[in-house]
Amino acid sequence: MGSDLESRHARERSFHDSWAEEVNPELLNPEAVATCPTTPETLHALALLGDLRGKRLLEIGCGHGELTSWLAMRGARVTTRDISPRMVEIARRVARRLGVETKITFDEGPGETLPYPDAFFDVVFGHDVLHHMDLARAAAEIRRVLDPGGHAVFAEPLGHNPVLNHYRDASPRTRTPDERPLLFADFKVLRAGFASFHHREFHLLTMALYLWFRWGEGLDPNKVRYWKRLIEEAGRYRRPFAILNGLDRALLAIFPPARRWCRMTVIELGR
Repeated sequence: MGSDLESRHARERSFHDSWAEEVNPELLNPEAVATCPTTPETLHALALLGDLRGKRLLEIGCGHGELTSWLAMRGARVTTRDISPRMVEIARRVARRLGVETKITFDEGPGETLPYPDAFFDVVFGHDVLHHMDLARAAAEIRRVLDPGGHAVFAEPLGHNPVLNHYRDASPRTRTPDERPLLFADFKVLRAGFASFHHREFHLLTMALYLWFRWGEGLDPNKVRYWKRLIEEAGRYRRPFAILNGLDRALLAIFPPARRWCRMTVIELGR
């Protein structure tokens, strides 16, 4: 198992190091990402974090680092850990540009092994990271480093929708070979040992915009990350997204079983 996990980590590190080469840190805008109207899952996840002033916060998977800096700008004492050294450097450069580098501890390594003391953090946060990891190991480590009374919040993709899975299969170059969107069955693994567990789903009818990207605009799914397009051009898609998102909220309230067909879930774990 150890060698298998190490091989998986090597593949994840290589993929994200390569992705980092495509990123210009000077163009990254934490405020735009944290307040984007076309990512309600991010808005909800950040709202669940609550008042961060003075809180010790661990971010697992900094990626480009927009949210890393945003969390520090909100007063958190941030430690961020990412398996990709090049992504960590991108996040560091964003923080340096915004004047919050000294408020963040940057760390390289996998999320299944956290080199921190027991009960050290008040909050743990991650966006699009758990589905890249060994869930049982990750959940055990998150629980260990959380202070009693603390909580963890994660925004993650779901893997029940066959239409969405078709698009994922059609874009292997934008995905790692080991990542697997979460299933509701995985929630049992994640919630083990936690005092509380809640989840809320997002993006059902809003996925119609993906169809528009693919067929209306003829975009190659191997070259364009559709979810990122919705962030980068939020102003252009704000109105149709708001209409579809409103329909989503109404539909999911009337027919809760449809939640499993959504693209994203936000999970909150209480220690």
